[in-house]
Amino acid sequence: MHESTIFPDADDCARRAALDILREREPAAKAARAGALWDAVRAEPSRIDPGATFAEPGDLPGRPERPALVEPSSLKRRGMQSEAGRAVLLHALAHIEFNAINLALDAVWRFPSMPVDFYLDWLKVAAEEAHHFSLLSARLAEFGHAYGDFPAHDGLWEMAQRTRGDVLARMALVPRTLEARGLDASPPIRKRLAQAGDHASAAILDVILRDEIGHVLIGNRWFRFLCDGENLDPHTTYESLAERYHAPKLRGPFNFEARRDAGFDEAELRALAGLDDAK
Repeated sequence: MHESTIFPDADDCARRAALDILREREPAAKAARAGALWDAVRAEPSRIDPGATFAEPGDLPGRPERPALVEPSSLKRRGMQSEAGRAVLLHALAHIEFNAINLALDAVWRFPSMPVDFYLDWLKVAAEEAHHFSLLSARLAEFGHAYGDFPAHDGLWEMAQRTRGDVLARMALVPRTLEARGLDASPPIRKRLAQAGDHASAAILDVILRDEIGHVLIGNRWFRFLCDGENLDPHTTYESLAERYHAPKLRGPFNFEARRDAGFDEAELRALAGLDDAK
């Protein structure tokens, strides 16, 4: 995608472009545009204007009419031994990655007055989530399905809505809570796919886990940056924010190695180990 498509006007701001892409409803177009924006901004970081503020449109996030969004409890789990069951799983993963594109773009446009590196980090995340979505969509097509064919839930975006006015809460509760759960979930899912002989899908999980460690590390970086700026203890602050914004309760098993690589400190890992032992 040519840079002139990303920035039609000479003075266009990358953060405004992120908002425009967030409003994009067609999934493949959103993914392509997110990747192109990252490429353009890497080449020209001056396109980022940290001080800019934008009115929030009423159509966020841009998404297609399907999948139907339902309560998580109504989603049935299927085994991975059948192609039908694996298609449902791939669709659920694609839905997570589609939402993750939106979450990263939302962080870019919504929160002003952060360092330029904050916006660069989340533009990179948006591009990598777009790549994950594209990989899963292509694999789903090999099963004869497309994104939208199965119902899904809206838990990720609901947390984005709750934390829309608080960048500290957003960093605490999206990357280092919701996305960090993916670090725990990926290895057992990958193992079951491999046991079912679906090595192509398992290889996609390898890519996702590798990149998601980096995404959670970015969340940890900016959460601690913000805590330091306000002289807040990150551990007690996290607990307070999790309670205030009704974050989901953490449950094991936990991927301690991945969480350590993603920037969780030893005190946090010991607390998680306590939760794991208390099951």
